[in-house]
Amino acid sequence: MAGAKNHDYHILPPDIWPLIGALAGLTFTSGMVLYMHEMANAYLVLGIGVALLIATFFSWWANVVKEAESGYHTPVVQLHMRYGMILFIASEVMFFVGWFWAFFDFALFPSALTEVVGGQFPPVAIEAVMNPFSLPLLNTLILLCSGTTVTWAHHSLIHGDREGLKKGLWLTIGLGVLFSAIQAYEYMHAPFGFGGNTYSSAFYMATGFHGFHVLVGTIFLIVCLVRTYKGHFTPRQHFGFEAAAWYWHFVDVVWLFLFVAIYIWGGWGAPIH
Repeated sequence: MAGAKNHDYHILPPDIWPLIGALAGLTFTSGMVLYMHEMANAYLVLGIGVALLIATFFSWWANVVKEAESGYHTPVVQLHMRYGMILFIASEVMFFVGWFWAFFDFALFPSALTEVVGGQFPPVAIEAVMNPFSLPLLNTLILLCSGTTVTWAHHSLIHGDREGLKKGLWLTIGLGVLFSAIQAYEYMHAPFGFGGNTYSSAFYMATGFHGFHVLVGTIFLIVCLVRTYKGHFTPRQHFGFEAAAWYWHFVDVVWLFLFVAIYIWGGWGAPIH
């Protein structure tokens, strides 16, 4: 239980996984460089890097879970972990600000890119844009519903309702998978490809990275569901779940901005596919 120790801080013992994680990152990026230059053994190096990264994720976070279940995550430690998660989400916000900045720069000043976009936005090369009130609107409703289900799970946990926690997590994970499936279908039937012009590049980078974050958030929640069935989390100590819920709400909010700015405003006046 939290607070079982006679001090408020937890100094971690020496561990090999930070070193292995650093080597995994180096191996993975080296493999990517080899792959981009079509050099020999690229897939081998890339595969080793991915395997080391996955092993690091599992082992490092397994150690963190063990620390939490052993009582090392005292209220002060939990507070500092919350600060860390807040700063991480803030960095993610700035990551998406970069993609929004690029999109608005292209959209608001098309005359500065006459040779590229033909002095208009969407560019002349874009014959049609996606209908924002079709699949994108459906995905918006799905994510909004998932925000309510994860909140239901959170409140169930706080009030000691384990069944409500499980049901809320199952529903949220299901909605996340459904969102990803619909977005994949949308990409496969999009009226424009990835490269070739500023609109399509900015569109796919912004929405694609959001889709990646949905995938990460879904995995985050699956881990929380597994831990729930193992009896982890209490009304007083459940930072792992709380961090996942925060991350999921962040993903929801980013999608609302994407839906309004890129799908609706960004394609306004263009032919609809």
